Amino acid sequence: MNKNESWWVRVRRKYRLAVMDDITLREVFHWRLSGLSAISLVTLLFVLLIGVLSVLIIYTPIRNILPGYSESIRQQLIMESARVDSLQSDLTLQRQYLDVIKNVTAGTIEKDSVQSLDSLQIVQRNQLLEIRNQATEQFLSQYEQKERDQLLLFETRTPVTTLSLFRPVRGVVTESAASDEHRYSVRLRVAKNENILAVMKGTVVYVEREIDNSHTMVVQHQQYVSIYRHVSLRLKEAGAQVEAGEALGIMNGRNELEFEIWRAGDPLNPEEVIAF
Repeated sequence: MNKNESWWVRVRRKYRLAVMDDITLREVFHWRLSGLSAISLVTLLFVLLIGVLSVLIIYTPIRNILPGYSESIRQQLIMESARVDSLQSDLTLQRQYLDVIKNVTAGTIEKDSVQSLDSLQIVQRNQLLEIRNQATEQFLSQYEQKERDQLLLFETRTPVTTLSLFRPVRGVVTESAASDEHRYSVRLRVAKNENILAVMKGTVVYVEREIDNSHTMVVQHQQYVSIYRHVSLRLKEAGAQVEAGEALGIMNGRNELEFEIWRAGDPLNPEEVIAF
């Protein structure tokens, strides 16, 4: 071998690899291979090995024993377990319902005795709401008059059209306040899980659960008052301080929100001060 030869020449020089019979010394097999060919062959085998391992990890359960994959499987098992529990609860309720229908059809129980607990609660709630004595009426009257007096103290000469308010929720107006002279609220159809936002900085002064399990929330903004009805899930309690655009609740059941805004005791058309 000439030491003055370049590396490229040496790496391309071919060598003979022979396999011989130890007894007869007869050549059984030979293979002509250069250094460059050997490097190429090793590289090809390495790439093929990486490809085979990748396919095994992606498409076979072997990936489950690798670090990092077990956590995702655990989360998936938890979600599937929750779904099974939910389906089992629904199946139990359906069976109970069918048993009640079967008994009513067979005449083994009185039909009037079949009444859901929710209906009983609604009836009792309606009866309680109808019982309003004179002291309650007087208290409400004094409270409303006090609120009007406080609003008049903060009254300003700023035109209503110069207000800059957050929209309470992303939605489409389905019923306008201008459609009826006795209607003060605007009705908005919204998507599920939309946040209900405070239109201005203020204080939550009233939170009440209604008969249909939704909430009515009232926020005081100095000389303005904003009212939000049919809020599915409340995030603030009475007395909470909120900033403009801060979430008050979530619409995750009903898909319609009723919104009102008042100034100094007088109702405003929400569509004139907010771009929905």
